[in-house]
Amino acid sequence: MKNIIFPILILLIGIQSFAQSKVGTIDSDFILSKMPGLTKVQEELKTYNTKLEGDLKVKVDAYQALVKEYQEGVASMTEPMKKTKQDEIIKLEDEITKFRQNGSQLVQIEQNRLLQPLYEKIGKVLEEVAKTEGYTQVFTITSSGIAYIDPKFDVTKTVMTKLGIPTE
Repeated sequence: MKNIIFPILILLIGIQSFAQSKVGTIDSDFILSKMPGLTKVQEELKTYNTKLEGDLKVKVDAYQALVKEYQEGVASMTEPMKKTKQDEIIKLEDEITKFRQNGSQLVQIEQNRLLQPLYEKIGKVLEEVAKTEGYTQVFTITSSGIAYIDPKFDVTKTVMTKLGIPTE
């Protein structure tokens, strides 16, 4: 008898725990796109990108000047002088190549740094909404995320309202 009651008791506790779960969804990227702070982030990112492009232009201009200097003076240079100038040119070529390769990574890192405060703001309000409305889980909707979920569990508009963003 005890062998039967214990598994049934465990099953009932499990069913009761499952029945108390409430799942919601949020489209944080949509909220982010509507936040007033995003414009400032985009402007700062554009400024950062322009600075990187300027730094690259300085390197390319220096490279072109070095190549021109080498080409104009190669006839009067000794072999050690030629070798030194060639090494300088190769070193600058390598720097430019690395700078170009790292440029997109630098922009991504800066974008993440600038967006972090906005995502934290969304996260704090989401936590508040989830606790207030009794959600046990909230999934983020992405293009590769959930295929279908009942829209009545989406807390996106509630979070937007609490952030003071119009929901249209």
